[in-house]
Order: sequence, then structure tokens, then C-alpha cells
Amino acid sequence: MRIRVIPVLCLCLAAGIRLANAQTSVQVDASKLEGPRVLAKQTERAAVRDYLQAWKSLSAAMNQNRVDLLDQDFVGIALDKLSATVRDQQRLGIRTAYQDLSHDVHLVFYSPEGLSIQMLDNVEYNVQLIDHDKVLTTQRAHARYVVVLTPSEVRWQVRIFQGDPQ
Repeated sequence: MRIRVIPVLCLCLAAGIRLANAQTSVQVDASKLEGPRVLAKQTERAAVRDYLQAWKSLSAAMNQNRVDLLDQDFVGIALDKLSATVRDQQRLGIRTAYQDLSHDVHLVFYSPEGLSIQMLDNVEYNVQLIDHDKVLTTQRAHARYVVVLTPSEVRWQVRIFQGDPQ
């Protein structure tokens, strides 16, 4: 009986490793960008890179229930709301694991002074609700996020992060 359990366990671990290493699909469209300022390709790449990093920070913060993991990538209203969500999870003794699968990012506005970039992101992700290391539910979700990024000294940070489930 142990011989049968080991191959099944190995298959499950291998599937988990493949899932964790899966690349997130990212599409970026700036063709409908509005505003009086031209968005340089280097700025576009940096904003999208930092936004995707924010998703990694969000995932880690929700999975580890650590508010401090949000500080590098979120500011203002976005940081306040996400921090409150992490504190609520801590109080309830639950965790949430996110795995973003795809992003369809549309850059829609670049402010005249270069202090904000607005984007719309159609995201597909898996989410698990975990209670004391027991997975309660796993779901695939689709949502449309309105995002506003603002520059800091060294990176773009998410100031507004509002999702609308689809």
C-alpha cells in the first residue's frame, strides 16, 4: 500500500511545482492612451513591471498575513484597504492564496505632469481560502481592475486598486 501512495504523492508534488512555476500571461495595450503627455516605452515598461510586482506583493501579504509586504508597492487608498483586509484575515485566522494567471493591461491615461498612470486590467487568477492550513475552497476568478499608479523615488506604486468581479 505504501508503494501506491508514494507515486501519487510524487505526482501531486510535481503538479504543484508546475503550477507554482507557471508563467503569467501578460498583454499590454497602450494604443488608446489619452493625455497631453507622451508615454515613453521605458516608462511604460517600468510601470507595467512594477504593477505586476505589486500583484506578487499582494499575493505574499495575503498568504502570509503580513501587512508590511504591501508597503513597497502600494500607497494611499490601495494600501489602506489592502492592509485592512490582511488585518481582517489575521483576526479570523484565515489566509488567502492568489495566483494570477493572466493580465490584459490597457494603459488609458498619463497625467500631464507625469504623476499618475491609469490602467484597466482584465485579470484571471486562482484564489484559495485557507483556514489553519486547510484549503476551504479554490476558485478561478475573472475581474476588471481600475488601477492608478504614482511614481515614488525609485518605482511606480499602486495608489488606487479597485476590482470589479466578472
